[in-house]
Amino acid sequence: MCEEEYFEEKRETYVMDSFKFSNGNVLNDVTVEYMAFGTPKYDGDVITNAIIYCHGSLGNFSGVKKIFPLLYENGPFDENKYFFISMSALGSPGSCAPSSTSLKNKFPPYSIEDVVNFQKQFLAEKFNINHVLGIIGNSMGGFVALTSAILYPDFADFIMPGVSSYKVAGHDYILSKFVNEIITSDENYGNDIDNNSLKRTLKLASLAEFNFGLSKESLREMSKEELSINFEEFGEESLEYLDVYDVKYCNEACMNYDIEKDLDKISSKVFIIACYQDPHFPPELDAIPMSKMIKNSELVIMDSQLGHLCFNELENITDELASFMKEFGV
Repeated sequence: MCEEEYFEEKRETYVMDSFKFSNGNVLNDVTVEYMAFGTPKYDGDVITNAIIYCHGSLGNFSGVKKIFPLLYENGPFDENKYFFISMSALGSPGSCAPSSTSLKNKFPPYSIEDVVNFQKQFLAEKFNINHVLGIIGNSMGGFVALTSAILYPDFADFIMPGVSSYKVAGHDYILSKFVNEIITSDENYGNDIDNNSLKRTLKLASLAEFNFGLSKESLREMSKEELSINFEEFGEESLEYLDVYDVKYCNEACMNYDIEKDLDKISSKVFIIACYQDPHFPPELDAIPMSKMIKNSELVIMDSQLGHLCFNELENITDELASFMKEFGV
C-alpha cells in the first residue's frame, strides 16, 4: 500500500455543529479531518494518554508520519503506551478552510488562537478529551502547541514545539508579507474566478518559500541544473495540494503570531527542538532565547541538512526524546 492510500484509509472526518471565531464570526457544520491510532488508556471513560500532533502551515493530519520511526516498542513514542490524534488544522483544506467551505476570501479571518480553540473543541466533542498528555508540533504546529499551553495552562502535561518560535518577526514576517503581496496583486483574487492567472499567482507565491525549506548548505551543494529542476517541481507540486485563499489566510494568521510576553504563563514541561541549519527559525534567534524565557524547558538542537524539514529525521535525536518521555511513561 502506498503512502497516499494508507492515509486515505486512515482518514476520518467529524462534523461539529458550529465553531465561533475569536472575532465573533460563527460557521455551522464545521468539518474536521483527522486520524487516530495507538492504545488509549482510560480512567473511567476518560482517555488519559492522548498525544496530539500539530502539523506545519497548510499541511494536514498526515504530517504525523514524521514520528512514525519512533513508534516502536519501548521507543520514545511507543504506540502501545500512547494514543495519538492528528487533525488537519483550521484553515487547512481537509478541515474547515477557505477552499473546502467555498467561502474563499469571505472566510472569517482567523488567528493561531482560533486554531487552538478549533482543536480543543474537536477533542472535547469527539473524544471527550479535556486534558492531554502532550502536544507535539512542528513549525506552525509549534505555534499551536505553545499558544495552547499559554491559553490553557492545565491542558497538557508537556508540549514539544519543533523548528518553531515564540513570534513571527524579521525575515519571516517580510516573507509572509511578500507572499501576500504576490497573491493580492492578482486582479482575479477575490473575484470567485479560478483561472490560469490565479494558478500562476499561487505558483509564484509558493516559489517565494523555496529557499526556506532545505538548509543553505544543501541548496549550495546542488548544481544549477538540479536547483532549477527542484525549483520548478516545487512550484508545480504546490498547484496539486495548495489553494491561493488558504495560503493567504494561513499567512495572515502566522504573521500576527507573537506570544513573547506570555511565555511565563506556560506551566507544561517543554521540550524544544531546533536545527542549526534551519533558515526559517535559526536557533540563535528563536529556540535559544525562547528556551531561556520558558521555565521547565529543555532544548535540543539538531544538525540536519534538511534544515526546516528536519522533523523528517527525528530518529537522529532518539536518545534525547526517550530521556524526556521517561517522565511521561503510562
